[in-house]
Formats: sequence, structure tokens, C-alpha cells
Amino acid sequence: MKDLVIEKTYSTPAIIFNAKSGVLRIEGRSIPENPAVFYDPIVSWLQEYFPKTNVATKIEVKLDYINSGSSKSILAMFKMVKQFYDNGYQCQVNWHFEEDDESIRDLGKHFKTLLKMPFNLVETYS
Repeated sequence: MKDLVIEKTYSTPAIIFNAKSGVLRIEGRSIPENPAVFYDPIVSWLQEYFPKTNVATKIEVKLDYINSGSSKSILAMFKMVKQFYDNGYQCQVNWHFEEDDESIRDLGKHFKTLLKMPFNLVETYS
């Protein structure tokens, strides 16, 4: 399966999904005008990826800013990942946030509460 790589822009994060290693990275800011247009291909890739993988999947999320539309799209993506987790696939989310970024931290806490799957809050220091 081909990796998914989407270059970072001013309004969209970098997407670096390595199918072989199972490390899926989302890094940057997420404020696209139409989040569904950006995130739908990512969800499609994940739907194809999980049935073909036998490695533990780590989703590394390092967002420095996210708007409400993006948070809804990311939650929908995580809910789909949770369905695979509930069906026996090994996966976890590592939600990174800067030590003083309460909004990103709180969003991660919210997602962790909703998802009921391995979801780590990782505080980073600049």
C-alpha cells in the first residue's frame, strides 16, 4: 500500500502516513475553509489501510491550532479508527500539546473521554 503524504500549507497540517511502519503523523495547523474536502481523503486512506495492516498503528497528532470544523472532522476520523480498534486492530493516538496550550490540551482530553481507546496526552516543552 502506498504511503499518504500531504504537504503542510498555511491552513492545513502535514500528513505523513507510513503504511509499512504504522506511524501516522498529523502536524501543523488545521484551519481549512472546508475541512471535509481536506480530511475525506485521509479517512478513505485509513479505511483502506486498516484491513491490510498487521502492525500496531500509532497516530501522532501535533497541532498548534485547530478550528471547530477541523475538530469535528478529526473526531469523525478518530471514531472510524476506534471502530477498527474495537474490531481487534492495535492502534493508539498520541496527542501532543505545548505545556501552555490549554485549548489543544483540553481538546485532546475531550477526544480521549469520547473515544475510550488508547489515547495518550503528551505534554511538550519549548
